[in-house]
Amino acid sequence: MGGLRLPILGLVAALALLPIPAGAGAPTDQLRAAAEKVTQILDDPALQAEARAPERQAAVRAAVIDLLDFTEISRRALGRHWRPLTDAEREEFVALFRALLDRTYLPQIKLYQGERIQFVGESVDGDFSAVQARVATRRGQEAAVMFRLHRRDERWLIYDVSVEGISLVSNYRAQFDQIIQRASYQALVERIKQKLADSRSE
Repeated sequence: MGGLRLPILGLVAALALLPIPAGAGAPTDQLRAAAEKVTQILDDPALQAEARAPERQAAVRAAVIDLLDFTEISRRALGRHWRPLTDAEREEFVALFRALLDRTYLPQIKLYQGERIQFVGESVDGDFSAVQARVATRRGQEAAVMFRLHRRDERWLIYDVSVEGISLVSNYRAQFDQIIQRASYQALVERIKQKLADSRSE
């Protein structure tokens, strides 16, 4: 249940975990503003020391309050298993999955080594958008990234991120479906709770 593990994940995760400015324009403009903000945090010389790592993470986390559409991410990650849930169960799952994503991906910002993102394309279909980007490392390596967003109250919110064709949502959906099929939905919930408990004790 570890999710995507890629060298550029620190940057991509941080980009995905940034708030989208209210009143911003097109999806790409919003993502570009987010990219600038996160690189400022990650490049801040005052936050480079290992002892400042928690503060560095906190600076990113502080910008995460209104980031992705966690309800939509959770709904898509559960797929057909979302429909039978009660409102209370859905609320619980969204909170657990949000915590899981936070604890899985936010620490990955330590992998950041000066990567830069370039937005290369955008498509909009009504209230849905896909923004194509490329992330380049200082060694000249590149990876294709796709941000999928939908419009909610005049804001574009990210509901999925794909790196080299590997979708975060699809990755989790396959894992969650397997656990539910082999055991039960409650078993999935307990497994996430245990994973969160284990991460707190590390």
